[in-house]
Amino acid sequence: MSALVVFDSNFGTTETVAAAIADALGGSAVLVSTVSPDSLTGVDLLVLGCPINGWRPSPRMLAFLDQLGAGSLRGIQAAAFDTRLRSPIHGDAAGKVTRKLKSAGAHVLARPTGFIVEGKTGPLADGELDRAREWADSIVTALAS
Repeated sequence: MSALVVFDSNFGTTETVAAAIADALGGSAVLVSTVSPDSLTGVDLLVLGCPINGWRPSPRMLAFLDQLGAGSLRGIQAAAFDTRLRSPIHGDAAGKVTRKLKSAGAHVLARPTGFIVEGKTGPLADGELDRAREWADSIVTALAS
């Protein structure tokens, strides 16, 4: 299985989460600015992650998502996560990304998930990196069933 984690990161916390997820999946993590829909050929599992920016996915992730045509991800398994502040009002970038993945034809394997960042620039809250690995493990389990 070819797993690819595509992420955007402003201060490094989303990159840290993406690397942990890629490691747990046995795949690689790459910046969203380095990929295009054409570079997804051969990818079996696509995980997208970004920080919440103004209640939605980051502009770079939105630009990537806007390039995906209807059905362009047919046959690809997918999941999405975001990084967010600890706040009752924070937006849901992962949910918005998940909807875009579905509209592009991907089969979503896991609920969109947010990982908590302490303060605007990080670090990740205690236990969040372990939670990211557990989330990735749940994706592996879903793939096996």
